[in-house]
Amino acid sequence: MNLISLQMKTCENFEINLETFKSLILSCKNDSLILAPELCLVGFAYNNMEEASIFSIKAIDEIKELSENKIIAITTIIKEDDNFYNRLFIFFNKNIVHTQDKIKLFPLGDEDEYFTPSKENQIKIIEINGLKIATLICFELRFPTLWEQIKGADIILNPAMWGVKRKEHYETISKALALVNQSFVVASNSSNDNMAKGSAIISPFGNLIKDDNKTILEAKFDKDEILKVRKYIDIGLN
Repeated sequence: MNLISLQMKTCENFEINLETFKSLILSCKNDSLILAPELCLVGFAYNNMEEASIFSIKAIDEIKELSENKIIAITTIIKEDDNFYNRLFIFFNKNIVHTQDKIKLFPLGDEDEYFTPSKENQIKIIEINGLKIATLICFELRFPTLWEQIKGADIILNPAMWGVKRKEHYETISKALALVNQSFVVASNSSNDNMAKGSAIISPFGNLIKDDNKTILEAKFDKDEILKVRKYIDIGLN
């Protein structure tokens, strides 16, 4: 299994974003897990939420068709019962296998004024082909109570739109999560000029694949690394 973090820009043209994302998916090998930055297709389209949510429905159908032999994880804007949600979709073999709404909205970015938080307070660990996968969406990375909920995951995904002013925070917390939960962490942040970049694939030992100048970061998933660290530094996750 290849772990892939995409570090792509998001522009105001939704179609361009979608075509860029689809091209990146097609360039990735089969048997890959591909994570995109938070809201990479539409951005935080506060002035255009209705159009963004309609576009997202079309985009979901197109991305689903590209997920044969690939796990694809993406967040986008969804409207439901007159509320807007920042929703994660995970696709595998042309199916939607998991959805999850953002629980912790970022007040400094006015998310709480435009989005409705998830009705669920529990982050679920899902299983795909024997892999235990959990997701924390951007700001949720800062909450240790959520780290507790996903202990035991093999892979933790963090799609983000994390600002450049707090770049050090993003990189430090992402690595800490991998070490504390003894998991692989795939962190995918936007590469827009005002964003922190800092995308990475981090092993349970804290080893990093990271390059702020690359669009695609890739590493091999190795279950043995998880077993080794959980055996030799036993904190009860075996």
